[in-house]
Amino acid sequence: MAKRILVSCGTAVATSTVVAKKVEEVLKSKGYDVVVEQCKASEVPSKAERADLIVTTTPVSGVGSKPVIHTLSFLTGVGVDEDIKKIIEYLD
Repeated sequence: MAKRILVSCGTAVATSTVVAKKVEEVLKSKGYDVVVEQCKASEVPSKAERADLIVTTTPVSGVGSKPVIHTLSFLTGVGVDEDIKKIIEYLD
């Protein structure tokens, strides 16, 4: 069964699109079955229940016990490998 990853940024326009595509590409290249959905940070609380993991470029709240990775690495290129390792740890 596919793991669901919710990717959020402030407006769900450019930033979350870039991050979502990179996360999906890297994980699928490593053999992970994932569904990546993007949204605005303000939508995260209403969508968190359906996600296995939340990756965000801006602080979010109201996610209960869902794991959250707050990062800019997929935009800057700095720390991407470490963040991918964290994501994989949550998915495994």
